[in-house]
Amino acid sequence: MKRGDIIKIVGISCYVLFLVVSFIFGFNPGEEIGYNFISFSVDMLKLLPCAFILIGLFEVWVKRETVERHFGEESGIRGYIWAMLLGGTTVGGLYVAFPIAYSLYSKGARLSVIFTYIGASAICRMPMVIFEASFLGIKFTMIRLLVSLPLVIVTSILLGDYLAKRNYKIIEGR
Repeated sequence: MKRGDIIKIVGISCYVLFLVVSFIFGFNPGEEIGYNFISFSVDMLKLLPCAFILIGLFEVWVKRETVERHFGEESGIRGYIWAMLLGGTTVGGLYVAFPIAYSLYSKGARLSVIFTYIGASAICRMPMVIFEASFLGIKFTMIRLLVSLPLVIVTSILLGDYLAKRNYKIIEGR
C-alpha cells in the first residue's frame, strides 16, 4: 500500500471517529457536520446518477465532428458563445461541469473554449443568476455578468494559448 493511500485511510478514519464521538457525547458542532455531510451526500446521490447518464448519452449520441465544428479550433468566437450557453444551462455545478468538459476535450474541443465553459458554469448558471437577481437586483447581476464573462473569456484564451504552446495534453484516467 502506498503512503498516500495510508494517509487517506487515516484521514477518513479520523473523520468518521470524530463524527461517532460527537454523536455519542452530544458535541453539537460535530453533530451538525454529520448532518450536513448526510444532507450533502443525499443531494449528490439524487443528482449525479442522472447527470452521468446524460453525460454518457452525450458521449454516444454527439459526434466528434459536431463538437469540433462548434467548440474546436475553427469555431472562432462562436465556440465561446456556445461554451457560455452550455455553461449557463449546466445543472449540478462543477460536479457535472468537469466531466462534461473532459468529454468535450476528448471529442476535439479547444482548450480555451473548455476553460470558458468551466468558468461560465461556475459564474452564470441560470438558477444562480435568478437567485442573485432576486436578492441583489437585476442591475447588480447584469454588471457582474458583463464584467465577469469577458474576463473569463480573456483568461481562457490566454491560458489556452499558453498550454497549447507547450503541447499540453490531458492525461487519460487510471
